[in-house]
Amino acid sequence: MNATIEAEPAAGAALDENHLDESPRGLIIMAVVGVAVGILSGLFGIGGGTVIVPALVWLGLTQRHAAATSMMAIVPTAVSGVASYAFEGDVDWIAALIVFAGMFVGGQIGSWLLSRLSEIVLRWAFVVFLLFVMVNQAMSNPSRDSRIEMTVATVVGLVAFGVVAGILAGLLGIGGGAICVPALSILFGASDLIARGTSLLAMFPNAITTSVANARRHMVHVKAALIIGVVAALTAPLGTWMAASVTPRAGAIMFTVYLGVLLVRSVFVACKAMQAAKAAKQAR
Repeated sequence: MNATIEAEPAAGAALDENHLDESPRGLIIMAVVGVAVGILSGLFGIGGGTVIVPALVWLGLTQRHAAATSMMAIVPTAVSGVASYAFEGDVDWIAALIVFAGMFVGGQIGSWLLSRLSEIVLRWAFVVFLLFVMVNQAMSNPSRDSRIEMTVATVVGLVAFGVVAGILAGLLGIGGGAICVPALSILFGASDLIARGTSLLAMFPNAITTSVANARRHMVHVKAALIIGVVAALTAPLGTWMAASVTPRAGAIMFTVYLGVLLVRSVFVACKAMQAAKAAKQAR
C-alpha cells in the first residue's frame, strides 16, 4: 500500500503525477540512497536533501512530495550526525539553538509555500539554491581552530540567517545544512568541523517541526522517509570520521564538485519539466 497520502493541488495548479516505485528494485535504491546520504551528512554536515530529493523524483514522486519526504528522512540522519560530532566536541550548542529559533519560523513559511508553488518553480528554485551554495563553497577556506564569538550582532545575525535557511529548507526539502555550513564558517567564523556539527544540531528540530507541517498537508511518503532515514543514520558516523581525516580546503572542494554534478542533472530535469509543461499546454 502506498504510504503517501495525496496532497490536494494548490489553487490554479495542475494535479501532479505521484507514483513512487516500491518494487524490490525501488526499495534497494532507497537503501543505497540512505547509505550515500549518511556518509555525505557526516562528511559535510548536511541533511542530505540534495541527494534525497532528486532520487525520489527519479523514483516517481513529484518535486513537492519528494521535498516533504526528504525533510522527514533528515530527522534520524541529523540525530546520528550530531551524536558523532558532539562526541568530538565539535558542536556549538548555543549557536545551534539560536539558528534553530530562526529556522523554526522560516520552516513553517517554507512548508506553506511548498503546497502552493508550481512544480516548475520548485525545480528552478532547487537549481538556484545549488548555484548559491557552490559559489559559497568555492570562496570558503575555513580554519579548523576558530570558533563563533557571541555578541549582540552575532545573535541577531544568527536569528535572521536561521529564518532564511528555514524558508529554503521547508521549500526545497533540505535540512538547511548546505546553507548553514558555509554561512557559519564565512559569516560567523566557525571552524569547518564546528560548522558541520552545529549545522546538524540546528536542522534536527527544524526537520521535525517542518515534517509535522508537511504531514498535516498530506505530502509525506512515510515508508520512503523511514527507509532512507534509518539507513542514513547508520552510516553517518563513517562520514564524520572522513570529515576529520581531510583538510578543511579539501572538504570544501569535494563538496563543490559534488554539487556541480548535481547541478548539471537538476538543470536538465528542470528544462525537461518546462518542455513537458509547454507541450501539455499546446495540446489543450
